Amino acid sequence: MSYDDVEIEDMEWNEELQAYTYPCPCGDLFQITKEDLRLGEEIARCPSCSLYITVIYNIEDFLDKKSNEKLEPSKQQPVAVA
Repeated sequence: MSYDDVEIEDMEWNEELQAYTYPCPCGDLFQITKEDLRLGEEIARCPSCSLYITVIYNIEDFLDKKSNEKLEPSKQQPVAVA
């Protein structure tokens, strides 16, 4: 069972760690990366103790726009041969 449920909006982006962070009672920070969020991970762990939190977020906010677009098969163009 997670220590707490925390909305992504309540977490801080840490440029140095390249991760969203949230204060842990042990004094360290719970951490989760954007890549983890893109992969559907919702658990932010503390590197100093055994606690973890559940991050509440909308996965669509972290998916690449390009990967969301449906790729159409290439349409072949007829070529005139002389």
